[in-house]
Amino acid sequence: MATIKLKGNNIQTNGELPAVGTTIPGFKLVKSDLSLLQTDDLKGKKVVFNIFPSLDTDVCAASVRKFNATASNLENTVVVCVSKDLPFAHKRFCTVEGLSNVVSASDFRDGSFGNDFGLTITTGPLMGLHSRAIVVADENGKVIYTEQVPEITQEPDYEAALKGL
Repeated sequence: MATIKLKGNNIQTNGELPAVGTTIPGFKLVKSDLSLLQTDDLKGKKVVFNIFPSLDTDVCAASVRKFNATASNLENTVVVCVSKDLPFAHKRFCTVEGLSNVVSASDFRDGSFGNDFGLTITTGPLMGLHSRAIVVADENGKVIYTEQVPEITQEPDYEAALKGL
């Protein structure tokens, strides 16, 4: 269990992010067109998981915009933006914002991504949503960087996340 903060108040997640050097957990997420995005779909590519509570918050939206701006310059890399927002919300947000360099994915069906990656919030007003985190994996699915953002209202360290790519 990780302890993070929401506006200075302690809240907890169901576990810890995957450790650097381990293989990312298998997953099934739902893309904005309602098709599945699964672990095997990303084999052979570097992956940046930008994980957050909801697109309907300023900081979450800013992180998707920031990664969209840098994603087109990343060689052999996919940026997957993950929350429990419905796929329709992901599609609406990316369409309105003109974002096409990231893959939006929802964990709304069973929450297994959040549970398996150890980032489902278990206490406080955001209970059940994902914490703000970054997980970066290499072409073989090995974790090369993680960041559990300590205060949900803060943006992740984009530079550190992209440095290892």
